[in-house]
Amino acid sequence: MARLDGRVAVVTGAARGIGAAYARALSAEGARTVVCDILDPQRTVDEITAAGGSAIGVHTDVTDDQSLQAMTERTLDEFGTIDICVTNAALFADLDQKPFTEIDLDEWDRVFRVNVRGVFQTVKAVLPEMAKRKSGKIINIASATVFKGVPMLLHYVSSKGAIVAFTRALAREVGDDNICVNTIAPGLTMSERLADREQWTRIKDANAATRAFKRDQAPDDLIGALLFLASSDSDFMTGQTVVVDGGSVMH
Repeated sequence: MARLDGRVAVVTGAARGIGAAYARALSAEGARTVVCDILDPQRTVDEITAAGGSAIGVHTDVTDDQSLQAMTERTLDEFGTIDICVTNAALFADLDQKPFTEIDLDEWDRVFRVNVRGVFQTVKAVLPEMAKRKSGKIINIASATVFKGVPMLLHYVSSKGAIVAFTRALAREVGDDNICVNTIAPGLTMSERLADREQWTRIKDANAATRAFKRDQAPDDLIGALLFLASSDSDFMTGQTVVVDGGSVMH
């Protein structure tokens, strides 16, 4: 029996990259998976179903309450419940590294709208179903940059620091409903989008050199932590941040 048989997992930002890897992994462990993205989620859905899994794709804007409500209703119509929510949708790969003095207010607000408010809105959409059943796993995605104080990405690092704080406070609010709220903080992960941009490939070797395991990080390196936090193995763990970066940050 797979670890997540009978459970339903919602993954935002799952059309490509790390989010797609999360969705495939949850499905491989038996979860019926809802692939959410503002981009077309069909490729990820097709990969899951081709491997024998069960998945639906839902076009979802995490900054729009109506879109999130429609996603929640579609999930409940198709699968009947929501057990796991991975709030992966965020702006990162397409951001340009720059001094903070060159980040204008529109860009700052856009990053926080997606990376912080989007998580808040997503959790608000799925939490009532979890609270009704007194069970659930919310898995937020922060970043190891929070613990390094990485420069030239002040808006991104600040937004991911907010996710660590959000996780801690939310865990206390929903503890009486038996809902676990935890965070994964990845290191620089060479997803397909990062591999397409010279600014990330230029720094990846220097980044890898800071790790105990001196190699590039791939999306699959995050799967063990994801499945632990999604499964009953972590039922007495909440409010925590798990850094998965090959030993660059010793958190």
